[in-house]
Amino acid sequence: MEEYIMETIKIKQVKSRIKCPQNQRRTLDALGLTRMGRVVEHNATPAILGMVAKVKHLVAIVD
Repeated sequence: MEEYIMETIKIKQVKSRIKCPQNQRRTLDALGLTRMGRVVEHNATPAILGMVAKVKHLVAIVD
């Protein structure tokens, strides 16, 4: 049986959500980013990468 290891990424919120559209705030909430400076780790699935692309001006990928 093969074991599939999913790559993970760390996402950090670097800009404020104030004055952002509601859909971008909801995307940050779905990613688990509730305040600036918060870092979360997620599997690099197409859904997560799509959410990161939607709010790319508010977040950064950290190593």
